[in-house]
Amino acid sequence: MKPIEGRKRIVIEHVRPSVNCGRYPIKCVLGDSVEITAAIFGDGHDHVAARLLYRHASQRKWQTANFTELPNDMWAATLSLGEPNETDKLGAWSFTIEAWVDHFDTWTHDLAKRLAAQAESSQDIPLALRIGANHVDAAASRAKGADAKKLNLAATKFRALADSNLSFYDSPIQDELVALVAKYPDLSFSTKHTPELSIWVDRERAVFSSWYELFPRSASAVAGQHGTLRDVADRIPEIAGMGFDVLYMPPIHPIGVAYRKGPNNSVTAKAGDVGSPWAIGAAEGGHTAILPELGTFEDFDQMMKVAAANSIDIALDIAFQCSPDHPWVTEHPSWFIHRPDGTIQYAENPPKKYQDIYPLNFESPDWRGLWDALYGVFKFWSDRGVRVFRVDNPHTKALPFWEWCIAEVLKHAPDTIFLAEAFTRPHVMYALAKGGFTQSYTYFTWRNTKAELVDYFTEICNAPVSDFFRPNVWPNTPDILHAQFQVEDLAQRRAIFRQRVILAATLSSNYGIYGPAYELLEGRAATPSTGKSSSEEYLDSEKYQIREWDRSDPNSIAPLIASLNHIRRENLALQRNEKLHFHTVSNDNLLAYSKSSRDDSNVILTVVNLDPSGEQTGWLDLSMPALGLPWIGSYDVEDLLTGAVYHWKDQWAYVALSPEATAHVFRIHPAL
Repeated sequence: MKPIEGRKRIVIEHVRPSVNCGRYPIKCVLGDSVEITAAIFGDGHDHVAARLLYRHASQRKWQTANFTELPNDMWAATLSLGEPNETDKLGAWSFTIEAWVDHFDTWTHDLAKRLAAQAESSQDIPLALRIGANHVDAAASRAKGADAKKLNLAATKFRALADSNLSFYDSPIQDELVALVAKYPDLSFSTKHTPELSIWVDRERAVFSSWYELFPRSASAVAGQHGTLRDVADRIPEIAGMGFDVLYMPPIHPIGVAYRKGPNNSVTAKAGDVGSPWAIGAAEGGHTAILPELGTFEDFDQMMKVAAANSIDIALDIAFQCSPDHPWVTEHPSWFIHRPDGTIQYAENPPKKYQDIYPLNFESPDWRGLWDALYGVFKFWSDRGVRVFRVDNPHTKALPFWEWCIAEVLKHAPDTIFLAEAFTRPHVMYALAKGGFTQSYTYFTWRNTKAELVDYFTEICNAPVSDFFRPNVWPNTPDILHAQFQVEDLAQRRAIFRQRVILAATLSSNYGIYGPAYELLEGRAATPSTGKSSSEEYLDSEKYQIREWDRSDPNSIAPLIASLNHIRRENLALQRNEKLHFHTVSNDNLLAYSKSSRDDSNVILTVVNLDPSGEQTGWLDLSMPALGLPWIGSYDVEDLLTGAVYHWKDQWAYVALSPEATAHVFRIHPAL
């Protein structure tokens, strides 16, 4: 079968970046410049021209950018995605590539060769000039106004020059004419890449954020008293002072009474036991209600105002599951799975049972109604000003739902950030990111050796994964107390807590901690580690009871965390991931890596002792180009954790780190 138009001779392929051949958008933030590359070629020796077409969703007309030809039929163009303060440019962008045979450019190069050879052999220069005049005439027919007049005049001069029949011709081609003809290309048989590719543009916090998690009910300054949203508001200036810009709270909704859990996940609750915040729903309401003990919507609004005044985003936990007391259980029974005995299926992960939680049925005959209700939860809180959502276990809900729901939320609030709490198989994690989640939890907690860290961060910080997946690195969560933290010796425990937060804060531009538990070195497990197995559940977990935290404890590493956040804010290199480079060091207990700002003006080199029990030494074989330095020469490195300055030379450097020192975070100062 013949094509509709067989005179289109250009092929466009291997367009990058692209996610699933354009099925999903690549992710960027305002102010980014994206390099678009493609293989663009045609048959024969005719020259090819190409341009990038792009536009924001609010624009009807395409904007254009020129491509530059690279070796081996590759081409590159730069797409600028607005300025950081152009919030009207948030959201969806589209781009494609248009390419065509450039007959005029082919002719100019052919003429140049003819002119160069005219002294040695006969060249029909007048005929070549008349052919060129025809190309210029064609461009004039596509031009208007003064440009058309200039082109017509150029064509006339070409013909007059041809009629002069000179014995020797100089080149009549001027750069101004070449640029003018290129302004009016012949697109009659151009090729456009299909499908159009898409980009989603977020605000800066999508790529650079520091999260702090706390339980509001434990926020009271009065011992034994249930905390409130007003108490959270009182704590916000302190949290902002530590350098955090996102405050995340577990669900703030009414908690069910039926099958309520007691302390330490006891299946029997006593009078006064507060239950799990994830057992959502009671007589007071469900996902759009506030637990009365936490306060009112007026209190919530006041907390939001305080957060905004301190440049902090409030992140709400969206957990789509219900307690047996949730209004949906009686109002929409088809949204739940019913067992043969007529009871509703509660959550299980055998042998664990969660009788206080009913999962939702995404194969419900009323799935449309379910989807609408769940979207309504986001819309409700979005209308109250919430722009960050941490979503609990999204991998246990239908993937098509997330793609639809997130897109609906972003239609009216494109500055919204979604964090996926999905510790699951890589393909599922990546599918959630492609489907709309802005950031994603990672396997960082379980990547502990040097080889594991290098391999994992190399994967997630480079294309193609980095085109759609933004890691948010957490050393701990209320659900996860890794065995490495469960150390009785205080000095070793302190070293490992320091080590992991330094790694998190410097390896990833997005990171977070489960607040007081981390800074106060909480390492007590519900079931002590035996060496062969361990529990990642905390003893006296805040998930089931109110905790009191002594933030004045002298063992607190809050000062270190505040220092790290300050370093992150002062150094652009730590605010992105794309220039992460691992350096060779002759010791498997020392991990060395650098990050550079996009313009290479700021370079940070971090060296971490992975051994919490002993000093580690080694020679760093530095990759000097990654540091923006020549292979031979001297330079200074400033340890931003201690203020010490060292004078280094060439590519080798010796380091020694005790468990107490834990790490160097060096800023590179090239010699003047």
